[in-house]
This record gives sequence, C-alpha cells and structure tokens, in this order.
Amino acid sequence: MTAELNWDSGEGLLRIDDPAAWDAAYERGERHLGTAVIGLAFNCPLEEASPRIVRAMRLPDAAQRGFAYTAAGTAARLNGELTPELYAALRSAAGPGRRSIAGYAIADTMTFVPFRRLPLWLKGRTIASYVTNKWDTWRSAE
Repeated sequence: MTAELNWDSGEGLLRIDDPAAWDAAYERGERHLGTAVIGLAFNCPLEEASPRIVRAMRLPDAAQRGFAYTAAGTAARLNGELTPELYAALRSAAGPGRRSIAGYAIADTMTFVPFRRLPLWLKGRTIASYVTNKWDTWRSAE
C-alpha cells in the first residue's frame, strides 16, 4: 500500500492502512498528515489509529488539524467508542462554548457512541444538548 501514497498531492492517503508509514511521514514532516489519519481511522483498529489521531490534532496546519478531528468522528462512527486519549483530546479542544474545532467530532461521538460508554463530561454535554433542542422545539411551536 505504501507505494501508492502520494504525500505531495494527498492522493491515495485515504487508503493508508499502515500506521508505521504514517509515523515515518510524520517524522519527515510530510504534508497531508491529517488526510492520512482519516485513512487510518477507516482502515486500522482503533487502538492503532488513536495515538496518531491525537498527534495529528496538534499539527501546525489548521486544515490538517481539522482533518484529525474528522478522523476522531469517523472512529466514533465506525467503532461505537473512542479511546481515553481521544476523549481527553476532544475534551481539551471543546472549550466552554458550543463552537470549536472539535465540534463535529464531539457531535459524532455523542451520536454514535452509546450513552453508557461516554465519559461523564460528554454525558453531561449530551443531556444539555437534548434539553436545549427540546426547549428550542417548544419555543418554535408557539
């Protein structure tokens, strides 16, 4: 698979299935690491993809960081859970407001991870979101 990866254009990176290839590209400072980490989320076990997703969340390029959060949301959708490290990274990026770079990943996590498996901070956020949505629905019905 590694021969088909084009780190300059990003072509083929969504098919990456070798965490070692991602690690080597990270060490070389390649572009499109965020794109590739989405590929890892699709093609690797969560335990192997998770540390790379967390690392990609700290990339200097904002767009590539955004793709890392997309990878976290993808991992939640595919696995129905996240690792403690991914939950911690999402929590630190969430901030006090509802809008953050992690917003869609958190929303995917709240949707695709069963409530009983969510960490306490995310359970609270899920309940608050439910109450807010109900309130908004009642207000708009008036």
